[in-house]
Amino acid sequence: MIVPTAYLPPITYFVHILREGICVEQWESYVKQTLRNRCEIDSPQGRLRLTMPVEKPDDGSRLIRDFRLSNHGNWQHQHWQALVSSYGNSPFFEYYQDDFRPLYEQKHVFLLDFNESLMQKCCELIDIFPRIHRTFSFGCAREGDLPVPAAQTAKLSDGIAVFEQTHAVASVPYYQVFASQHGFLPNLSIVDLLFNMGPESVLILQRMAETADAEIAQIQ
Repeated sequence: MIVPTAYLPPITYFVHILREGICVEQWESYVKQTLRNRCEIDSPQGRLRLTMPVEKPDDGSRLIRDFRLSNHGNWQHQHWQALVSSYGNSPFFEYYQDDFRPLYEQKHVFLLDFNESLMQKCCELIDIFPRIHRTFSFGCAREGDLPVPAAQTAKLSDGIAVFEQTHAVASVPYYQVFASQHGFLPNLSIVDLLFNMGPESVLILQRMAETADAEIAQIQ
């Protein structure tokens, strides 16, 4: 399935990665205020949105593959501190923090590359090895493919849910640090699952995939 690039993607994104792999669309126009450069994590106050600042290409290109990360506001340090504050007391943050910290200390040029580095790291820690590649041209996973229909592309571009049935994710809760304060929050960034559940993350994803498949089968 062709999907947009995503910053620390939501859990539904990884459920789909687990099911069949993905092809990241690199030829689309950049879309503001979507998962392409922002994610949602848990915090004592509830959902917390982290947004990466980006810079438009000097040549006027609107292609997402050409968008660069901005150094404005020391965002890398701020995002890392937000992760520490939110997940420092989670069961597995201490175990995984040395895998993520270097990615926030290095300078990254392109949005697409940084997102891919984080996604590959998450897959490695979850212990899954999916098929992930970039589109050959707009809407085409391989040379010679027919483009994805415009209606499907628009659906993917809204950015939040890979599955239309997000309640499938909500029906498979897992431990969250602040659940006693504001209840279980579904479909947060994949790091929420990873820092809270550690090696069991892949089992939760498998259960979510099975639940989603069952619901889709009922609808069909």
